Amino acid sequence: MTVVRLGGAEGPPEVGVVAGRKVGNAVRRNRAKRRLREAVARVPLQPGAAYIVIASPPVVDAPFDRLVEWVADAAGDAKEET
Repeated sequence: MTVVRLGGAEGPPEVGVVAGRKVGNAVRRNRAKRRLREAVARVPLQPGAAYIVIASPPVVDAPFDRLVEWVADAAGDAKEET
């Protein structure tokens, strides 16, 4: 999983979730996106930032608590793009 942070916006954080074909078929991609959206909702994000969360295959089957940890770590370490 990769998280990219974009700065410069005002207001609450914005999040986009992407799952490509490497994650699996449409059912697995949709499951990955749903799980990531819920995990992101449980992690405090920087106000005024926009995040792009890119799913990887382990996102589909990982225990949810572990997924939340991954998102928290990745959001904290996200490199800022301009």
